[in-house]
Amino acid sequence: MEIIEKVAYLKGLAEGMELDTEKKEGKLIAAIIDLLDDIALELEDLKDYADELGDGLDAVSDDLEDVEDVIFGEDEDDEDCYATTCPTCEETIYFDESILEDGEVICPNCGEKLEFDMSSLEDEADEGDSEE
Repeated sequence: MEIIEKVAYLKGLAEGMELDTEKKEGKLIAAIIDLLDDIALELEDLKDYADELGDGLDAVSDDLEDVEDVIFGEDEDDEDCYATTCPTCEETIYFDESILEDGEVICPNCGEKLEFDMSSLEDEADEGDSEE
């Protein structure tokens, strides 16, 4: 049972008891029940607001995850993304196939020039083609 329903139940009990709101005790009980009703309504509003806020936060979190994937190149579907570790600063460097074709990349962290020797891979590919 929700808080608002419990307060409504208390209101019904008070009305069923036919409390005399002209006497001190009756006025006090009626005021307490009214206060409980106000608190229950306020809590209901806060719950609704928290739910909306949570939904908005989830949407922002999903958008941020998409942005991180684009910026940091950590998209699982991206097969043309490569990574290597810089021998100088030991930071991971991400790059795409166009950098690999150039044969070199500059480490954005320390400025070290890393070169790739693709000739041995091309020779192996040529040998594989000639065997077929």
